[in-house]
Amino acid sequence: MDVPRISSRLLLGPNDLPASNDAFEVIGAFNPGAVRLDDEVVLLVRVVERPRERRRGHTGLPRWDEEGGLQVDWVPNEGLDMVDPRVVRRKADGLVRLTFVSHLRVVRCGDGRGVRQITNIAFRPEGRYEEFGVEDARITTIKGRHYFTYVAVSRHGVATALASTADFRSFERHGLIFCPENKDVVLFPEEVRGKFAALHRPVGGQAFCRPEIWFASSNDLLDWGGHKVVNLGDEDWQSGRVGAGTPPIEVEGGWLVLYHGNRRPTQPGEVGAYFGAALLLDREAPFDVLRRSSGPFLVPEMAFEVNGFVPNVVFPTGLVRDEGKLLVYYGAADTATGVAEFSERGLLESLAV
Repeated sequence: MDVPRISSRLLLGPNDLPASNDAFEVIGAFNPGAVRLDDEVVLLVRVVERPRERRRGHTGLPRWDEEGGLQVDWVPNEGLDMVDPRVVRRKADGLVRLTFVSHLRVVRCGDGRGVRQITNIAFRPEGRYEEFGVEDARITTIKGRHYFTYVAVSRHGVATALASTADFRSFERHGLIFCPENKDVVLFPEEVRGKFAALHRPVGGQAFCRPEIWFASSNDLLDWGGHKVVNLGDEDWQSGRVGAGTPPIEVEGGWLVLYHGNRRPTQPGEVGAYFGAALLLDREAPFDVLRRSSGPFLVPEMAFEVNGFVPNVVFPTGLVRDEGKLLVYYGAADTATGVAEFSERGLLESLAV
């Protein structure tokens, strides 16, 4: 799909952020939420850590305890199957665990094209539903307050929670808003037909269909209903996984949303390549797709997008407007944070009916 990047930059990598303590190492800084705050762009970056220690014949599976400290469960390798680089499955009961934990860190980016300050302000897991980490913030400003959804991972599954802030110095938690298994939730910045609106990605246990994005509405941002499926087509490049990427922005003719697609892996242990694409949704009925990308416009091509913890991944999670341009913030290879710049008009004109 011919929508050229105006520029691409590597913003952050694992070596740029400190670990939570000396017993852990940072292996990823990616999938950032992004928002303009006053005169600068602020990111909530996912920081991924794992134990430094290695024990022969064992795998260390980290978690946050009830007091907010990091613990490691050492499990014999003979009792585990490796699902992919991120996940192991226990042979005894078939349940999975992550090989890492995540928290969110506030990063200030000035005009959005570089890093001005990596702050010491962190949003760390709390409570039983965030035991295995908090991931992938998506930020939407609603009525002057910055709300962000995030993935809460625990032994109960992958859920979506909501928090908010006025200044990215302190945060208020609002609890779980979509129960397991559901993630990639983005909020609309304005009410639609008098209700708050969101896109979400339920993960069905039975493969009745290819992966889908759904629409939902709410009176209070907490209780959601009115679910309707969003038609994405069935192209091969999005046959494995799909999910909303960046919170919608209002454009001429509707809502612009960037989303990710993943090609179904062909080999055991593979994750498969991830791409970025775009949708134009109806202003009053955002479950109706007016126009869409004929193919992905953001593909893994830079060295830091192709090589990393999970190769060949571009995963858009933040979008900021800047004088006719779109700054797209994304995770690269589940390792680093990048920003790519596009013409807003060029991207919209590329969308097909």
